Amino acid sequence: MKANNRPRSLRSDNAQIGIGTLIIFIAMVLVAAVAAAVLIQTSGVLQQNAQATGKQATQETSSNLQVKEIEGIRARTSPTNMSSTVDLLRINVGLNAASEPVDIGQVIITITDGTTTNELVYANEEKASVGGSMPEYNTSQDLTGRLRALTLREGTESNAGNFFVAERVRDEDGSFTQRTPTMNSGDLIDIYIATTSTTATAHDYLYLVDSTGGEGGAAPLKYSGLNLYPRTEVKIVLTPEAGATATVDMILPSTYGSVENIRLFP
Repeated sequence: MKANNRPRSLRSDNAQIGIGTLIIFIAMVLVAAVAAAVLIQTSGVLQQNAQATGKQATQETSSNLQVKEIEGIRARTSPTNMSSTVDLLRINVGLNAASEPVDIGQVIITITDGTTTNELVYANEEKASVGGSMPEYNTSQDLTGRLRALTLREGTESNAGNFFVAERVRDEDGSFTQRTPTMNSGDLIDIYIATTSTTATAHDYLYLVDSTGGEGGAAPLKYSGLNLYPRTEVKIVLTPEAGATATVDMILPSTYGSVENIRLFP
């Protein structure tokens, strides 16, 4: 007769009971609850940090100023008597597609001619290094008045070497004003940088952009510290508050000829 090799399961109806077991059970529940709360809180903080980092990264990569063209303007006393240097730059600036708004009031423009470097802030914006707001300037002036304040020899401060002026060209939503110069995607502005040379100031040129200059033979222009003669290597860097910088490197033409306005870039 064959032996019964069928396995037998062992059953036990015994269980742990008592206050000790209850305490252990409650402690395990509490530990699990605390661990869950910590994990939930940590995941929430990480999510918020990730969203903030992603927003900053998007802003840094998409908020890009784009230099579209640069024109040089020479000082003059007549259509045939002009400075041998470029004494004012008009920089046409836009934003890349899908860019975040850019506050031009917080943009720093650095320009160098290889010898002198000027760091410029938006006109009428306070900056400790130049002692406050732009002298002889107010936001209610038209472009000619603001360019006069930028380039003329009035007051004691050198506005030409410390500030730049901006004027809107296309602004469908009205976001750009002289007090709140904010650019949105699709906007275009002109930035004016004074580059008045020692030649321009010494020869008493009266005009720079229409009637910007002085009258009665008085030396009108302020020296900017820059001298943009032909063949000068010029570097311009526009640094916004957030986003990538826009850099332009250019070599000025070998001769300016007899024209007042000179296309320099592209």
